[in-house]
Amino acid sequence: MNSQAIGVETLHMTMQFGAFTALNDCSIHVKPGSFHALLGENGAGKSTLVKCMMGFYQATSGQMLVDRKEARIPDPKAAHALGLGMVYQHFTLVPSLTAAENLVISREDAPRVIDWRSERAALQAFMADMPFQVPLDQPVRALAAGEKQKLEILKQLYLGRRFLILDEPTSVLTPDEADEVLGHVRKICEMGAVSVLMITHKFREVTAYADEVSVLRRGNLVGSGKVSDLSHADMAAMMMGDAAVIAPSERAAMSGNTVLQVQNARTRDRSGLKDIEISDLNVRAGEIVGIAGISGNGQMELMEILTGQRALENGTIRVKGMPYTGTRKESKQARVRFLPEEPLQNACAPRMSVTENIAFRSFDGGGFWLSPGTMRSRAADLVAAFKVKTASLESPIQSLSGGNVQRAVLARELSGEVDLLVISNPCFGLDFSAVSEIRARIMATRNANAAVLLMSEDLDEIMELSDRVLVMSEGRISYDAPIAQADIATIGHHMGGHS
Repeated sequence: MNSQAIGVETLHMTMQFGAFTALNDCSIHVKPGSFHALLGENGAGKSTLVKCMMGFYQATSGQMLVDRKEARIPDPKAAHALGLGMVYQHFTLVPSLTAAENLVISREDAPRVIDWRSERAALQAFMADMPFQVPLDQPVRALAAGEKQKLEILKQLYLGRRFLILDEPTSVLTPDEADEVLGHVRKICEMGAVSVLMITHKFREVTAYADEVSVLRRGNLVGSGKVSDLSHADMAAMMMGDAAVIAPSERAAMSGNTVLQVQNARTRDRSGLKDIEISDLNVRAGEIVGIAGISGNGQMELMEILTGQRALENGTIRVKGMPYTGTRKESKQARVRFLPEEPLQNACAPRMSVTENIAFRSFDGGGFWLSPGTMRSRAADLVAAFKVKTASLESPIQSLSGGNVQRAVLARELSGEVDLLVISNPCFGLDFSAVSEIRARIMATRNANAAVLLMSEDLDEIMELSDRVLVMSEGRISYDAPIAQADIATIGHHMGGHS
């Protein structure tokens, strides 16, 4: 590998959008060959910073140095010419093309008619210098998520980038895949081939792989330093400032009768090509059963079965011993509540007001509960109790931030008595304080003797909240263990389909 890593420095970088300051006087230094982590809540300014660095935005004020020389970057093409590249959170590869084809067509000088004999020879020479490999002749759609992420990184190296920005690079990977990918990235940094700035929210990854860390809060750089000098608590304190983090209440040691029972359930997946088969799934009162798994392994279909949106071809679902098909009447009688993934799309009427969305659970009662004054008063009480930040109760719920939509839906779903709570990725994309509060609410519901089924792609969340851990892989439950006996490495293997 002949390329040499470059250092990049922002000096007093500020970005304003009208009267709003998204980034304020931010100076960070990523040294040549270093692995630098960038932490911060949603809205802290991380994306704004890297978009200024890559030329998507033009900073209102401040400078940028590339290899100690002032650099003006009017657009991403100029950033690429200086050796800067970015690996995005979602894959940018063409699924129907092979890995080799994806690499070649990414070049600006790619010929209209490709001489594949010479291109393959050049690719083989390039891959010989790489610390990790991907199958070049496989179509991208056939690659595992970890291989796709490695290919995205290889593409940037192939294009001659010597400074890489990685945006949440492990969000779609198993723990094993994440460690493999970041281990390789760390190695090419140590080789002096690239410098890396990684946006992440996972403290474990910062500690394991980064040399230095910078923390943004509300557009300001509030801390930085060597990772070896900082604990997870130190990083969290910098991210949160004076904001209080709600700790989950302690577990009340209880587990009662079986509330949810799924037996020999079978349906087709969203593609119509594969079966989802749940042979035996039970959740008891007073326990949280966590289902870990990578997106696309049947969790969405399981949620749709439980909410009555997808019919069973075979098998039974029972709630408190009674047959259950997910109708509104059954849910009300059995006290079943849901928090689906992306609740703004799946559990709200986006253009209706916060008051109206919170009142949805009361519509079946009619009469008194639908009077505007009562609806508004009830919404005001729940908004206050769940700390929902909204300009007005009459604001459309789509105007709220993601965390506040989650709080509003939880306020609605957890009002009254709850015997079964079914939730999917409740904290996806939310900031640190919202995550802490929502997890505390989930734990409190469990401690009130409700049965909780938690589906999440965040293994840390599963391990923190669950009493029992399951893994869903290829549409089936492949692992089931009490939390005290759960082994993270084994869970990771099952998530990756290696049972």
